[in-house]
Amino acid sequence: MAVAQLYWHLAPKHEVSIVTKSLVRLLRSHREVQYIVLQNIATMSIQRKGMFEPFIKSFYVRSTDATHIKTLKLEILTNLANEANISTILREFQTYVKSQDKAFAAATIQAIGRCATNISEVTDTCLNGLVLLLSNRDETVVAESIVVIKKLLQTQPTQHGDIIKHMAKLFDSVTVPMARASILWLMGEYCEKVPKIAPDVLRKMAKTFTAEEDIVKLQTVNLAAKLYLTNSKQTKLLTQYILNLGKYDQNYDIRDRTRFIRQLIVPNEKSGALSKYARRILLAPKPAPVLESAFKDRDRYQLGTLSHSLNLKATGYQELPDWPAVAPDHDSDENGNGPVGQASSSSSESSSDSESDSESDSGSDSPAPKKKTEEKAKPKHCLIPQNDSKNPTFRTSGISLFYVSFQVTTSSFGPLKTYELLHHMTGKGLSAKYHFPRQPCLYQPSMVAVQVILNNSSDHALEEIHIGDRSPASLNIHCFNTIERLEPGASVTVSMGIDFSDSTQAANFQLCTKEDQFSVSIQPAVGELLMVSTMTEQDFCKEQGKLQGMNETSATITMATANASRQAINKQVLSVANVGEVPSSQNNFIIRLIMKIVLKSTKVLLLAIQISLKFADVSFFNNVSRLLLIIISQPCGFGGRAGCLLKRRSVV
Repeated sequence: MAVAQLYWHLAPKHEVSIVTKSLVRLLRSHREVQYIVLQNIATMSIQRKGMFEPFIKSFYVRSTDATHIKTLKLEILTNLANEANISTILREFQTYVKSQDKAFAAATIQAIGRCATNISEVTDTCLNGLVLLLSNRDETVVAESIVVIKKLLQTQPTQHGDIIKHMAKLFDSVTVPMARASILWLMGEYCEKVPKIAPDVLRKMAKTFTAEEDIVKLQTVNLAAKLYLTNSKQTKLLTQYILNLGKYDQNYDIRDRTRFIRQLIVPNEKSGALSKYARRILLAPKPAPVLESAFKDRDRYQLGTLSHSLNLKATGYQELPDWPAVAPDHDSDENGNGPVGQASSSSSESSSDSESDSESDSGSDSPAPKKKTEEKAKPKHCLIPQNDSKNPTFRTSGISLFYVSFQVTTSSFGPLKTYELLHHMTGKGLSAKYHFPRQPCLYQPSMVAVQVILNNSSDHALEEIHIGDRSPASLNIHCFNTIERLEPGASVTVSMGIDFSDSTQAANFQLCTKEDQFSVSIQPAVGELLMVSTMTEQDFCKEQGKLQGMNETSATITMATANASRQAINKQVLSVANVGEVPSSQNNFIIRLIMKIVLKSTKVLLLAIQISLKFADVSFFNNVSRLLLIIISQPCGFGGRAGCLLKRRSVV
């Protein structure tokens, strides 16, 4: 990838294609390598389609590909589509729509919509194909087709009145909220083209308004308002009924929208002059949406970097410098400097280096003077952040996920405990153990990372080891890839992701081989449901000041004097909870710890421990609306077990 990046930025256009074959050849490597290479190809194919058009068949999706690999290949095929190869690509897409992978099938329908938008010659063909998909048995395919058709109809609505009528007939059979909302939006936007059908759809929605999802309710209110302006004789009473239902809805967004619509379309003494422009506001022509690639703006990051892969600026990322305004001195290459001319600081550094070299050469017989202070040299251009903290307990992973000064961190001391998942007697030779590595889960932010060690203690090979049914069926688990064969005496470590939904309830599932199925269970400890975050001492004190009163819980723990050190307390807290220490340079008698629940929320939990001669005052500060139970266990130092309970709505 480094060579490809070099060619991408510096090589002439006719030489950039040299790296194309190498990148395509890397697609035969492991899945992790494929993912990174395909991400970079997706970015490159937007600007220079000609590089990869001769290798378009290399991006055809295979049945053995993972979903994220399929989606990236689909993205590249859509970027490479043009008038010459669109017929071939659409035939491929026609096969992909029938895939059992619903997420991939939905992404294919979105790709078809992008092709229809970018290539006007096939717009009608794609639209007709999407209409045929409305009769598909798969609800996900139908829902995604409706959403894409809605976007395509905005480009030429006058020519497709029949399609709008056809979608209105399917309204009763569609249950996906986004699809129902899209149909209602089409009915309201083009109500004048279907004057008989739109009021009937509104009548049906009035019956089921209270049971609909919020997004469907909002579009129902909009439909009622537009029909009130265009066909008030037929829909006046229906509109008033729906507005009355929305007035007392539980969602405040719906209540506010209803209150606004009522004042806008129904003139009265308090409505003011705004009601005169109700038709111009609600029935104004809307611009057609632009369907663009998700990788369109990723070129702002350098290819092959962590920032490009995550699509956010990672800690330590450095921008590519601009071309120099003045031609660099070619003699600088002999001294080891780069081709880009440096500022006066670099010249002073080189002069000082040369002076030191001359002094060492001239005075080789005399011993060199000792330096008063020794500093470790840091690389000038390093994409991996350097951790300068004196406390070695935690190391940052360099991924900034929060808008404040929070960073996701991982524990440096590794897994604490290993639990038995399956005994070799129960598993007929297959044994399994698991532990929590306390690292951010790569699959989903709401998941907890789990590593499972599988061992074959039998005298024969085990085949097709995989995850089977789960209980409950809605349990969200990112399973490991199927292990085709595990030889006798061999072991393998695999990674999983489990969404415990902020609960200590066990995740039950089946660990299967080709011949047997074994019911297993993973029980999370409370401390493993936390994710380490970092924060400066100043921000900690600032946030702590906001969380006084009912958000604060404190307790006093009696400790032995020998165990009252900062290191001993840190060790015991870290043994039961995945927390991070806030570096402090002022007070050694206060330990500040920070953590967050493994969710998409950026809210954090604060823990402050103040050490006195005989006691440790523990204070918890909570700004998360949940119930959290943290147990600090010290078999030899603390007097028993101490628990702190923060009362909120649901149990963690």
